[in-house]
Amino acid sequence: MTRARFRDLLAAEWIKLWSLRSTSRLLVLGTLAIVAVAVQRSLEDYNAWPALPPMDRARITPLTEAFSGLTGTMLMIGAGSVGALTIVGEYATGLIRTTFIAVPARHRVVAARLTVVGAVMLAAGALVSAAAFGVSQAILAGRGVTVAVGDPAVLRVVAANALLAPVSALVGMGVGALVRHTAAAVVTVCAVLVVVPTFFRPTVHQWLNDLYALVPFYVWRTCLGLPVLREDPALPTVAGSWAVFASWPLAAAVLTLVAVRRRDV
Repeated sequence: MTRARFRDLLAAEWIKLWSLRSTSRLLVLGTLAIVAVAVQRSLEDYNAWPALPPMDRARITPLTEAFSGLTGTMLMIGAGSVGALTIVGEYATGLIRTTFIAVPARHRVVAARLTVVGAVMLAAGALVSAAAFGVSQAILAGRGVTVAVGDPAVLRVVAANALLAPVSALVGMGVGALVRHTAAAVVTVCAVLVVVPTFFRPTVHQWLNDLYALVPFYVWRTCLGLPVLREDPALPTVAGSWAVFASWPLAAAVLTLVAVRRRDV
């Protein structure tokens, strides 16, 4: 029996990903919704600009209007759900049995799926982040509020916004490999990525702040997604926040691999 080449596995996973109708729907509708929110927020500030005091004007930038807590939440939930469905959907239809009969080396299948989902969601996140920033920049330019990619923090914020998608998608895959039930997997993804972290606030207990600083949504909201970092020792650092962004998808990839290899189909 000829061993499947990894590029063949990538092609198969690509076909399976786009055969899920939920994938294209979530990506298209999610992108439009996030850009629409950026347009709405930017237009509100544009119209309110003449009456705003100088202090309020100083807080407005295309970065803050393009991506808010709402749009970050929408992106994480959408991407996390796509990631979960790529695993759960195949178990639900029974296609996973056919896949493992054709390719008994489960780790190679998982590696191909992680690669395809991560790459697709990275591209989707970059598109969403760039589009939201672009429309906000175009609208607020009418009030003289513009920033350049080379300005301090701009590239960091745009990149962090984009990376929310692949990070969430790979975490969603890990949850899907464990739960294997569509509704339960999506609910769990939402709870882990957004709902529970939403309630995190800096406290006087530094050990608790250190625990919060291990959560992607929290470090994005309090560090990576901010144009101007707050001088507060209780908040995450930029280096530590990037480490969190890297460690969660890595841990989720390992979890997905272990769950798929050890559990029956």
